[in-house]
Amino acid sequence: MVYKGKDEILLSELILNPSHSILTQSFDSRLRLDRRRPHNGDGFGIGYYTSPSLGPEPCVFTSTIPAWNCINLSRIASKTTSSLIFAHVRATTEGNLSDSNCHPFSYRSLMFMHNGGIGCWKQIKRRLAMSLGEKWFGVVGGSTDSEWAFALFLDCLDKAGISPDRDVEAEVGFGHTVLRKAILKTVERINGFIKDVVGEQGVGEEDSRSLLNFAVTDGVSVVCTRYVSSRTDEAASLFFSSGTSWKESRDRDQPPTNADDSDRNYVMERRDKGSDIVLVASEPLTFERDNWVTVPTNSTLIISKQTVMIHPIIDEFYSANPAHERSAGFAQAKGQTVTGLDKQPLPTEGVPSGDTVSGAIRRLRVA
Repeated sequence: MVYKGKDEILLSELILNPSHSILTQSFDSRLRLDRRRPHNGDGFGIGYYTSPSLGPEPCVFTSTIPAWNCINLSRIASKTTSSLIFAHVRATTEGNLSDSNCHPFSYRSLMFMHNGGIGCWKQIKRRLAMSLGEKWFGVVGGSTDSEWAFALFLDCLDKAGISPDRDVEAEVGFGHTVLRKAILKTVERINGFIKDVVGEQGVGEEDSRSLLNFAVTDGVSVVCTRYVSSRTDEAASLFFSSGTSWKESRDRDQPPTNADDSDRNYVMERRDKGSDIVLVASEPLTFERDNWVTVPTNSTLIISKQTVMIHPIIDEFYSANPAHERSAGFAQAKGQTVTGLDKQPLPTEGVPSGDTVSGAIRRLRVA
């Protein structure tokens, strides 16, 4: 889950209180189809940016305790505010249960998290690691494919002449264009490593597919991907919602549903054509489905000053056919959920001008 807002918000308004908050999703993921692993209970993490006077680095809190059972999460979230928040609940695919394997990962002002998995990971891990500069090789403290992907992202930035160590202006950051180019290069390099090993050691094309839903931020801009390295399969789900306020929506004439009023319905409201808040999530935080738009498969989502821009990822797995159909079977077999663009409403009003959501999606359909 990603929150990017004009104003700070209490973490509990996102992580704890909504009826389908990310904490609730850790034990009740309505869209999760993998009954073998019905829970996201292998730890969690939250990362958020504080006052610039405290430095550009985000504050990251991780724990191997299931999110629903961590009293410290409730204590922190109910007393902490931020205008840029990452949250992640984990179901283990690679790496053991440890704090160092919990997302989000951070380096200086950069923060990163991943939903999915890298194909042929055991076969390509050494190649990926050896391709990194020594500094970025040493950044990895855990054993997940996700953290190695973050190290690869840092290496891509560095090789592009943009040092992750450089001091950036608090209100500017690296810029969303730089972040997007680096994340696309990360995906390209992962695909290249996999291509090198297909056919070796009994690795077939069926085993080579990756689900790469990445999210990265420099504290100013956010770039997310919804991606699968396949022309025939669907990517893991990703949604976004934008508006002017995120607030509880409860009939005031009705009493609370329970004694502690912990199960609340929230709604994204839009009072004008601007957007003060953007939320991105693997699974919607509310059941108000008209609040949420599906991010198209194999595309990037950029948040810049609460403006959302969507661009297709044009590579060998891209299809220019707007009627191109993909199968949900692979993502579902990996314990992920999928949803098609045609099953979600497009924003038809209140969308900011310029290269924004509706225009980008329409161009994607026309391409």
